[in-house]
Amino acid sequence: MWLYILVGVVALIVGLLLGFFIARKYMMDYIKKNPPINEKMLRVMMMQMGQNPSQKKINQMMKAINNQSK
Repeated sequence: MWLYILVGVVALIVGLLLGFFIARKYMMDYIKKNPPINEKMLRVMMMQMGQNPSQKKINQMMKAINNQSK
């Protein structure tokens, strides 16, 4: 009886860990292929807000976004 419970608990733990790492790998690959924001999108957003973005300002904002996501 205890052996069945132990096997079930071990299988559950292994399944959870395996699922976590598979999901993590999938999401990291997805975000790498489809970045949430890029320079072109940032430039368009700033222009829609009425700003005239310089390349320096774009680079600063991209660096801030990348540092925040790490």
